[in-house]
Amino acid sequence: MTADDLLKRSRQLLDTARYLNLATASEQGEPWVATLEYAWFAAPLRFVFGSATGSRHSLHVQTRPQVSGSLFNAGRHESVADLASVDGAQFTGRCTEVPPDRLDTYYAQFYATVFPDTNQRAEWQLPPSLLRHPAPHRLYLVEVDRWWLIDTRTWAEDRIDRRIEVPAAHLER
Repeated sequence: MTADDLLKRSRQLLDTARYLNLATASEQGEPWVATLEYAWFAAPLRFVFGSATGSRHSLHVQTRPQVSGSLFNAGRHESVADLASVDGAQFTGRCTEVPPDRLDTYYAQFYATVFPDTNQRAEWQLPPSLLRHPAPHRLYLVEVDRWWLIDTRTWAEDRIDRRIEVPAAHLER
């Protein structure tokens, strides 16, 4: 599999996975995983998600911004796993609130991605004023530093689950 193939697979996964799983840890090291809707941004790879400031993962990133996570597509057939259409990735990165002066950079694409239907978006999209202090919601930014895809090359032979690293800086839309 070439580097271009891995980048193409990465973009396909980023475009089609509906949720990401974000793993955080408290100041005391207690782990937590949250399943979140997201929008992705390229060069370098970033994720944006919305959340309440009082949620466990939001509180965790205030004191420990280092995170990890995964995205996964289970395939198209509900009753039987279609291994040809299964794909996934794992990542590590740093998560922070989107600063108020950068909200315009991410706001429109985040809501267009999460609510592609304009009627749903009109119903659920928070105005920018409700994503700034003292409001209880924010957009959060994960700056990805490492990205791995499921390495499917040898699964059929030995059933060992492997990963292959793809340079996150090279992912483009």
